Amino acid sequence: MSERPHTPLLDQIARPADLKGLSDRQLVQVADELRQETISAVSETGGHLGAGLGVVELTVALHAVFETPRDKVIWDVSHQCYPHKILTGRRDRIRTLRKKGGLSGFTKRSESPYDPFGAAHSSTSISAALGFSVARDLGGNIPEGLGDAIAVIGDGAMSGGMAFEAMNNAGHLGKRLIVILNDNEMSIAQPVGALSSYLSRLYAEEPFQELKAVAKGAASLLPEPFREGAKRAKDMLKGMAVGGTLFESLGFSYLGPIDGHDMDQLLPVLRTVKARASGPILIHVLTKKGKGYAPAERADDKGHATATFDVVTGKQNKPPSNAPSYTSVFGNELVKLAATDDKICAVTAAMPDGTGLGLMAERYPSRTFDVGIAEQHGVTFAAALAAGGMKPFCAMYSTFLQRGYDQVVHDVAIQRLPVRFAIDRAGLVGADGATHAGSYDIAYMANLPGMVVMAAADEAELKHMVATAAAHDDGPIAFRYPRGEGEGVEMPEEAQILEIGKGRMIQKGARVAILSFGTRLGEVKKAAEALAAKGITPTIADARFAKPLDRDMILQLASDHEALITIEEGAVGGFGSHVAQLLADEGVFDSGFKYRSMVLPDTFIDQASPKDMYDVAAMNAPQIEAKVLEVLGIATIGEKRA
Repeated sequence: MSERPHTPLLDQIARPADLKGLSDRQLVQVADELRQETISAVSETGGHLGAGLGVVELTVALHAVFETPRDKVIWDVSHQCYPHKILTGRRDRIRTLRKKGGLSGFTKRSESPYDPFGAAHSSTSISAALGFSVARDLGGNIPEGLGDAIAVIGDGAMSGGMAFEAMNNAGHLGKRLIVILNDNEMSIAQPVGALSSYLSRLYAEEPFQELKAVAKGAASLLPEPFREGAKRAKDMLKGMAVGGTLFESLGFSYLGPIDGHDMDQLLPVLRTVKARASGPILIHVLTKKGKGYAPAERADDKGHATATFDVVTGKQNKPPSNAPSYTSVFGNELVKLAATDDKICAVTAAMPDGTGLGLMAERYPSRTFDVGIAEQHGVTFAAALAAGGMKPFCAMYSTFLQRGYDQVVHDVAIQRLPVRFAIDRAGLVGADGATHAGSYDIAYMANLPGMVVMAAADEAELKHMVATAAAHDDGPIAFRYPRGEGEGVEMPEEAQILEIGKGRMIQKGARVAILSFGTRLGEVKKAAEALAAKGITPTIADARFAKPLDRDMILQLASDHEALITIEEGAVGGFGSHVAQLLADEGVFDSGFKYRSMVLPDTFIDQASPKDMYDVAAMNAPQIEAKVLEVLGIATIGEKRA
């Protein structure tokens, strides 16, 4: 464990109100100590480092100027909220971040009144801040009270259309609302799109020192509506390239850009805005992701997400991998297929490396598209690529694909367009918790007519499914796979194209059959070994497909056994529900056939290790074994004897 930093002034801060009596110079010292405490904590827990380091001064300034929790600071995405948590009474638990029973890595309403709105998906903060502002003006009543609402949103999150929907509505309503555009030129990957270029032009073409002079004299030089006599500053800001005219056209007063690491700029600007703002205002703040920690500043992703690490060297403590990750298997197979088929292209939404498309972007940049944090656009863009004769792979995390669901239904499925959905982070994902769990995609994809839905049981199966998707031109197709490394199975040299809607038998047994969909198959095999010691040999099958089902295999399993158990890494309404519907329609239950479905429980499971989370879900080998014994009546007999 690294030596804890020396933080004499931060040690005196138990809550934001304690910042009120400090001088501006002392607030600078608090920020310096807060940065060191954040680095130290994340070195022990792992997590999102760079984003928080970029907003240390802004965090201190906001809590020093505003009256939280009455005033609502809403962090967009909120992976930058670790310094905020340290200042808001949670420092004693900050080294439990993202651990079982510990602090969430994101803002969470149930955790603290200083987290007025939970987050983890991007582009929601302005909508939420506007909601708080309107609730305030309508006489809403909550224990902490309702004051100002301040949304802190990054330039990457501003590429999400929802942010502009909210700004358009806010400008129309004219409510007092403060939006801070935290512009670090970096979301997770490099930001993309015209908005990013626009923001760059705002300050790249003018001497920044002039802006610093304006900001430091903010009390007398702020643009209207803050001081009627501030025409010189207003004109200068308007004259910078295109200035803030985009935001002003949406009904916001625009101020900036200012240096987000300079308290001499931040504090007077925030104080004046607090004292004078009447309608919606956008403050454009320039920051540096990973600021103040050299290893993060040097990293390509500016230390976005990190394992535990050594504070001195920045070296991460990552255990050696025994098997390739599912993500890398997808990425490598896609590149291999793209080499022989120039119609294959890939679309992702601000996660090129997270979805394994880094190699594709490097080899075939003209066929790889990062659309920014814009899943809705990404899905419809992929649909039209398919309509135009291309073979698009739309690679998104399960939890983020939810944001483009209307487009999946309306623009892809109804039109039967052959978009290939590569659904990463399927199932429970560990430290990111409920907000990033891929719990729902089986249900929300398999209920769509004409949609093919596959799940890989291991990394070799995933390789086959990528090839199968590439070859499938008759409507949309999806395949899901989890985070992390594979099972360590032998990888085939060449991928096979699977027959659509056909599963595979793994082992033949008697009395009970277990039908697995996805990577619980490894746990099913472990359960079967334990059952063998009790003289029970279950039949095991890998469904491969939730849509269309392998009707022949399922009905044969029902015919040959007295009980069938399905298992999937998804919520109720998915694979097991489709199997139950088939069995009911075929009259299988009429003769007393026993059926059980193992799905994720009807609750949001908090962060822990994936193993611990699947223990909570009752879907690891011991629980599978218990389910087999229960359905056969053996566990009940044992309990009666006891």
